This record gives sequence, structure tokens and C-alpha cells, in this order.
Amino acid sequence: MNKVLPRGAGPGWWDRGTVLVSLAVAIVLGATSMSDIALLAHQSVVFGDRPSESTVRRALAGLDETALKRIGTARAKVRAHVWALLARRRQGFPWLSVAGKLLTGWVVIDLDATLITAHSDKQGAAATFKKGYGFHPLGAWCANTAECLAMLLRPGNAGSNTVADHIRVLGDAIAQLPAGYRRKLLIRVDGAGATHELLEHLEQMNRVWRSVKFTVGWTITAADETAIAQLPADAWTDSLHQDGTATSDAHVAELTGLNTRLAGWTGTLRLLVRRVKPSARHVKNLTELEKRTGWRYQIVATNITRIARVPGSHQPQWLDALHRAHAGVEDQVRAGKAMGLRNLPSKTWTVNRGWVLAANIATDLTAWTRLLGLHDQPDLAHAEPDTLRYRLLHLPAKLATHARRRVLSIPETWPWADAFTLCWQRLTLLPPAT
Repeated sequence: MNKVLPRGAGPGWWDRGTVLVSLAVAIVLGATSMSDIALLAHQSVVFGDRPSESTVRRALAGLDETALKRIGTARAKVRAHVWALLARRRQGFPWLSVAGKLLTGWVVIDLDATLITAHSDKQGAAATFKKGYGFHPLGAWCANTAECLAMLLRPGNAGSNTVADHIRVLGDAIAQLPAGYRRKLLIRVDGAGATHELLEHLEQMNRVWRSVKFTVGWTITAADETAIAQLPADAWTDSLHQDGTATSDAHVAELTGLNTRLAGWTGTLRLLVRRVKPSARHVKNLTELEKRTGWRYQIVATNITRIARVPGSHQPQWLDALHRAHAGVEDQVRAGKAMGLRNLPSKTWTVNRGWVLAANIATDLTAWTRLLGLHDQPDLAHAEPDTLRYRLLHLPAKLATHARRRVLSIPETWPWADAFTLCWQRLTLLPPAT
């Protein structure tokens, strides 16, 4: 990181890259404010000297657009190295499995926005659509690896379906992918992505050498309900669980040929409708059609006609399962909140933008630790941040130096001592990025 950011000069000056990485490590360990950088002082044997709170603040305040682009380039380079290591594992790169079908070669990117509450006046904080107060960042996560590829800090009153923001975040996310992994992209967005401009942009991204597929939520209107009412009874098929088994509790049907709304949209768009029995919290918001039929309806739009070498990928029930898997991004958002994004620590926009970047780097560090060191540990391979901290990162051990060697003493009764040792050995044997 120090190769792309200004370096300090003279005694007492810190390189900005070192400060940013130190802050990311502190966030991994549980830091929620810039003053928590002091946490590293208690582990100086491991991390060495730590920067002060004022140094962290100055470093984040100095991250302008040029610096952010350089950091993005550096992150992409390290990510390419990590993904090359993942591909060399015995089980290979973590391709996504949906409804029992493996999407080999496809990188899945989930776009989603979240809310960060501000408890005091901060630059950019504003009233949110949920009648709160704070910020409304938009992020992109890789479903294959649980990495946060990109995040755009936005004011609290930023629109949910702002096309320019979606296109920017998606572009930043794709720029983070190694070149060899940009040929087959699957983009998933909730209802905020159902705009003409975004879907046209996604279609235009297709090239001879690149295939871009998408699924987006679709807000139901009267025209949609008219089309749903025209569906014959035998048009509905059982929905699929994520393991590929069918369930009679929900049904899916193709709506494409009956819906007049598609006339103004891209010609390859398909509409799939799903029906489920409404829960108690949905009963008061049901439409007249839903009250009459006793079902609650949801529609998904997609440009997928079929995916090569994935049998059954054209079927509505499989495409419905593919989009429903997008709900997993909520887990990543929740993990991001536990990784420094529950609160933004400064009154200054620039500092908070730098904090968001450090939190994203922290998310990547934990994802890489799980993927490269804990991938075969059932209770740790997909551990939440707090679980990872309790079991491994805040290990009750003693690190001592003797005869020019460092000795780590771990209590034999600690349940995850073997997992920590295995993870440590694996990570220390990895070749460094060049």
C-alpha cells in the first residue's frame, strides 16, 4: 500500500499506507472508532508500533480521489493474487451452487444498499427513507467469496434506485476482479435495480468475450396483476429449495408472454412470478388480487434464457431460486456492520469515506482468512465476525521471544487451538504478493 500512497518523511511521520492497513487490522479485531487504534498497542509484539488516533484521522482526511483510485488498483492486484491461490486449492475456486447446480466459471456480484444511523450531526447525514437519520451507502459483494468489492458512501436521502450510483459501484466492483474472471458475470439486484437505464447498461456490457446475465426485483403494478390473473392453473410449478428439492409451499410461473409492460423494455427480458401464502405481517398490505386468490406474488426480471453447461437453467423455478439466493447479501451487509460499518466515527465526510474503505479492506482480510486458512473447518469456514474474533482472533495465548525465536503458548483446553494452529500454518506458507 505504501507504493501507491504518499510516504512520510522525517522522524515521527507515518506512511499513509501503513496507517490504513493498521486501521483495517484494528477493525478486524473489533475497532469501532479511530481511538480504538490503541488496541494494537497491546499486541505490539505481533503488529509492532501503532499510529496514534490523530495520525489515523489525518491519513483518512488525506485520501482524495486520486489516492482512492490508486488504492483500488492495489487492492485489485492483491485480490488477483489471492484468487490465484484459491484456484490452486484442492477444491478449487469457490464457484456458487444454486438449487443443486454449480455455476462453474461465473462470478456473482450482488448489489445492495444499507442504512448507517448517525447519532449526531455529521457531514452528509440526512433523513432516510425509513424515517431515520444517517447515511445510505451502496455496496457490491462477491457471492463466491463474500468479499466487499466496492462501496459508495452516500447521504441518507440518496435514492434507492439511483442509476448513476448503481453503474458506478458496479464498475468499481468489476474493476476489482482479476481479468480472467470478468468473462462470465451474473449481477443480482433487488427492486431498486429495475430501471430502464441500468438494465440497458447491463445488456450493453455483453461482448463477444464477455457474457453478462442479471436478475432484478420487479415492482408489481396493475398491469402485472392483470397478467398474473390470466395464468392458467397448470402454468404454476413447484418452487425449488437451494439444495434442488421441490417444495409445494411456493410456486413459480413464466409471465413473459402475458405482460404488456415488457413492450417498453429490453427485448430479451423475461418475467417470472412467484406465489407464496402470505405471512401475518404481509396480510394488511395485500392487494385485491392477492386477497381474492389467497396468494402473495413477487416478480423477478432476468435476461437469462439459458446458461451454457448448466442443465435446466432456462426453467422458471431454477431462475427463481437463483434470484432468491440474492438474499444472502443481507448476511454480508450484517457482517459489514460488525466490521466497522455500524457507525461512522467522524463528523467529516472525507474521513468517514476513508473509514468505509478501511472497513471494506477489513472485510476482505477476514474473507481471505476463512477461504485460505479455514475452508475445511465446519464451524469456522463461514463464521460471523464476532465468532471469528471470539474463537481465533482474541486467542487467550501468550507470545514470547526466546533465543531469537517467537514462541506462542496456547492453552490446551481452548476448543479452537488446533484450528488456529492449522490456519496460522497455512497462511504463513502462502507465497507473498509481488
